[in-house]
Amino acid sequence: MFDTMTFTKIAASVCGALLVLLLGKWAAEELYHVDGHGDQAYVIDTGAEEAAEEVVEVAFADVFAQADAGAGARIFRQCSACHKLEDGVNGTGPHLYGVVGRAVGSVDSYGAYSGALSEVAEVWTVDALNEFLENPSQYAPGTSMAYRGVKKVEDRANLIAYLDSIDG
Repeated sequence: MFDTMTFTKIAASVCGALLVLLLGKWAAEELYHVDGHGDQAYVIDTGAEEAAEEVVEVAFADVFAQADAGAGARIFRQCSACHKLEDGVNGTGPHLYGVVGRAVGSVDSYGAYSGALSEVAEVWTVDALNEFLENPSQYAPGTSMAYRGVKKVEDRANLIAYLDSIDG
């Protein structure tokens, strides 16, 4: 069925097609180069930078004052895979019962702390939780929490308000 000549023709066809594809890619990159072509390139000022709106930073305390603990309960579902809310019941991470105002790394029944959090904070204040939840690995490099973080400030405020309501 397959002899040496047929196999050679198939292999040559595949190699030829690959060569045409690579040469075509190279030619397209040369023709449509986005960085301009030396001294001939110029920039047209469209005024887009002037039209961009300035982002107004709102203090987290103001956002937290408006926080909705009910909305935070919905956001906590993401956390519930690793954390529990019952006092003394740990999951992959330590329990979060009474976490607001608690000393960092103080759950005695949880022994897998990385030590990275103790280096950046002593107590889980509202502000410390906000910074940590925004980007855990940036706030505490070396933390064992692999979660990417809660990007929206309103969501973080709602989540912290919910966690603050759990301890009572």
